[in-house]
Amino acid sequence: MPSGPPGPGRPSSGAGGADRSVADRSVIDRSVIDGAGTAGAAPAKVTSGMIWLRPERSGRGPEPAHSRAEIAAAAIGLADASGLEAVSMRRVAAVLGAGTMSLYNYVPKKEHLFDLMLDTAAGEIVLPDEPSGDPRADLTRLARETLAVMRRHPWLAGLTAIRPSMGPNALRCTEFFLGALAGSPSDGATKMEMFALLSGFIAQFAEWERTAAGSAVEQWQTDLVAYLGTVIATGRYPHLAAALTSGAGRPPIDADTIFTRSLARLLSVILDPPLD
Repeated sequence: MPSGPPGPGRPSSGAGGADRSVADRSVIDRSVIDGAGTAGAAPAKVTSGMIWLRPERSGRGPEPAHSRAEIAAAAIGLADASGLEAVSMRRVAAVLGAGTMSLYNYVPKKEHLFDLMLDTAAGEIVLPDEPSGDPRADLTRLARETLAVMRRHPWLAGLTAIRPSMGPNALRCTEFFLGALAGSPSDGATKMEMFALLSGFIAQFAEWERTAAGSAVEQWQTDLVAYLGTVIATGRYPHLAAALTSGAGRPPIDADTIFTRSLARLLSVILDPPLD
């Protein structure tokens, strides 16, 4: 998600656009679903470049020297150590002890490598096989588990914003979310929009938390306080002044508290959406 806080400290940068992008891509043409369920129908011709539509091995020839899991693990190791910019086909191949060009036999392009990384990370989200029947508890668990994974992999939130994961592990999380909302009167499209909203919130929070540390950010916050002080003194922003001064003197709020409170508010919208 674009960097910015779901709480005080830095200006929001508008996750809504990214949320809509995820939601738009989640809509599946009805004819595809109908065709997939037709007994005896010829399989549709695969024209997509998605890695998930490519078999990991063709079933012919010798056993592959490397698996997708090994390739993803090597790439994630590089990203965890040195950031996403450190991930390249050449470097991943070097970690595996393989030739760079041979790696393309497993992963045709770098975007596919990102897809494998995203889905491997999603596999770290620990969820029960079925929702418990308590939607708020289930979605709270999903959100906290997702944030924990994003904290372990600082590059993950940013990559999720530009390349939503649609692999098996990501779909497992989607299925869990939809299962938790099985009793909701909202239609399928609305539920998918809500899933995008929740995912966007978690990723944006993780990205804000990652960047809201260090001397540069501290100086930015100091400058922001000074600037807002001069702005408020003009008297042209009375509502902003009231909002900023109402919490004066209170101790700083830690990130976990901000996340908990913001998540609770968001879940209230998801679980009890306003009528159109």
